[in-house]
Amino acid sequence: MHNGYLCLMLHAHLPFVRHPEEEYFLEENWLYEAITETYIPLIQVFESLIRDGVDFRVTMSFTPTLASMLCDPLLQERYIRHLNKMIELSAREVERTGYDHRFHGVALMYYRRLQEAKEIFVEKYKRNITLAFKNFQDMGYLEIIASAATHGFLPLLSVNPSDVKAQVNLGVDHYTKTFGRPPAGFWLPECGYYPGVDDILKKAGIKYFFVDSHSILNADPTPRYSVYAPLYCPSGVAAFGRDWESSKQVWSSKEGYPGDPDYREYYKDIGYELDYDYIKPYIHPLGIRINTGFKYWRITGPEGGKEPYVPDWAREKAAIHAGNFMFNREKQVEHLSYHMDRKPIIVAPYDAELFGHWWFEGPMWIDFLARKICYDQKRVCMITPSEYLEEYPTNQMSLPSASSWGYKGYNEFWVEGSNDWLYRHLHNAGERMSALAEGHSSYIEKTNRSIYKRALNQAARELVLAQASDWAFIMKTGTMVSYAHRRFKCHISRFMRLYDDILNHRIDAKWLGEIEYLDNIFSDMDCSKYYLSAFKSFKNQKKVKSGFEIKCPVI
Repeated sequence: MHNGYLCLMLHAHLPFVRHPEEEYFLEENWLYEAITETYIPLIQVFESLIRDGVDFRVTMSFTPTLASMLCDPLLQERYIRHLNKMIELSAREVERTGYDHRFHGVALMYYRRLQEAKEIFVEKYKRNITLAFKNFQDMGYLEIIASAATHGFLPLLSVNPSDVKAQVNLGVDHYTKTFGRPPAGFWLPECGYYPGVDDILKKAGIKYFFVDSHSILNADPTPRYSVYAPLYCPSGVAAFGRDWESSKQVWSSKEGYPGDPDYREYYKDIGYELDYDYIKPYIHPLGIRINTGFKYWRITGPEGGKEPYVPDWAREKAAIHAGNFMFNREKQVEHLSYHMDRKPIIVAPYDAELFGHWWFEGPMWIDFLARKICYDQKRVCMITPSEYLEEYPTNQMSLPSASSWGYKGYNEFWVEGSNDWLYRHLHNAGERMSALAEGHSSYIEKTNRSIYKRALNQAARELVLAQASDWAFIMKTGTMVSYAHRRFKCHISRFMRLYDDILNHRIDAKWLGEIEYLDNIFSDMDCSKYYLSAFKSFKNQKKVKSGFEIKCPVI
């Protein structure tokens, strides 16, 4: 009886941050905060919906970097340490606010939420919460899709097709290993599309991917149904376009729901507000004040002081906004269905970390939205892209235009004055990686030199870690820039040393073991699998367009 569909897409990603060389590393908190404020609350929402018989559908991506950190024993142990400290702080906050009715209820809320988080993380899922999302997928409520190995921005890596193919194939294989099935869909990092990347996705077994609105609107030929039905690229892979109207209602800093005065204020945290001696045990050991997650104020307004946060008011607003979002989608599909020979699909993609971390009430909003769609109307139904393609296997063929969902819609955010210097190093390293794989794979097989195989595989790990779009993104936004510089230079330097050591047959086994431990992502990396089939032989190539000499070993 419904007129159309809603595809709610949550992109879950964090850069690979793991520093066993230091007991406490500030940037590891990115993961801990996301687990507590986004991933566990989403688990609770999905479990509640399933328990109550709500027939919902959500699509999510889990990047290999995020999934690897969630499955890493060191980070799991450190998260529990972090959680225990936050539970200790929450107990002190309950006591501190005991005679302040404005904040005591909120303190009790945080204490309860942290206790529940520990029970879910430690007891229910035995420290590996990827199992929760795998269960939701196996039950048919959630469709998880793959993404690139380290969230590399593929349009700017396409100078070396081997780099794009390695990013895609590593991501697909990691997904299959983590979630126990081949992926149907793929999230292009930053929605970064260029014509031809769909051919690589096709060869990797991908059936569909997402792009921003203008990629569909500017497609050739012009699509008949705009972004409200997928296109088939010439490769046969489907492209789903983002609906701008539904995105604006959530994303917009001025018009979006998260800016409502009754919602919790993100930027006023007790880590910066309370007496230093009181908060010192719960911030950085060097005394650096940080966000603790304890926030007692609501947004209130753009100027002036902040008023106390009232959870009941925020909950009521989340329900109202969920109803408003559903109402607008109803009107959309009601209008569109008169002009289409199929039911329209409204694609609404967001960063998963918006829900809970940045917008505290976001998971609650998803819960209300799913229930309202299921019970309060009959025009819109939640759906996954795979289900839509099963219902409508025949779609218009057209070639989407190059695009991203970043600033101005193309590549500018990732290649401008603050970060453009990265790419000459990435492109040179990518060409050298290709030459290494071509020149040494047969040598390793003939001589059974495992040390060289390990070095080659580690060189590939260092390269893909350097390719992460996060470093360019951080440099552009101006936050934690020194860390992004450090990480990029570290991985490129390690790659170049490995490159030189391999060519000169002088592998330092001790140093290799150290960086294998430090940068342990893709532990089953097989360099020859991801690079040998992705490029033409470099054996007869003396120089490359970047201007340096490629040295291939004499076997």
